[in-house]
Amino acid sequence: MAKVSILQSQLLDITISRLSQQLIENHGDFSNTVIIGLQQGGIILSERIKKRILELAKVEVPLGQLDITFHRDDFRRGQSILTPSKTDIPFLVEDMNVILIDDVVFTGRSIRSALDAMMAFGRPRKVELLCLVDRKYSRDLPIEPTYVGKVVNSIQSQYIQAEWKEEGHQEDNLWLINQ
Repeated sequence: MAKVSILQSQLLDITISRLSQQLIENHGDFSNTVIIGLQQGGIILSERIKKRILELAKVEVPLGQLDITFHRDDFRRGQSILTPSKTDIPFLVEDMNVILIDDVVFTGRSIRSALDAMMAFGRPRKVELLCLVDRKYSRDLPIEPTYVGKVVNSIQSQYIQAEWKEEGHQEDNLWLINQ
């Protein structure tokens, strides 16, 4: 199993700043905008984006967490019982601009599941997708992120692994791993 570094701590921090600045440019005062991080991978990233927007624009953006476990099209196919994570969306998304955040976009199926799950909280005016890594050329569905940290060309047998300080790692890293 070979690991190739995609983004290291300093470059990852610069990437998060760039993505945050793009959001500020496009959403201004965020008066009609909320952020929803997808469990598991998008939670830490969404918290960092929210924090960076506060630092740069002095604006507090509402932040929620969304679990998509039971909205996935493959949740009954595995041998093990799935344990859902926490969904915490303390606001309605009705008529709001929603920024969905996930660490990696691969086939697009997780994002489709997130759209289904999110509808329980209202019908948004607009949904944008922010991801740290866009695994191009591997979509099952016609879903494209609006904001992208890095585009990675990869094959089916590879996957992306994020290591965050918040999870106990010494520094932040993104890895492309060959199985």
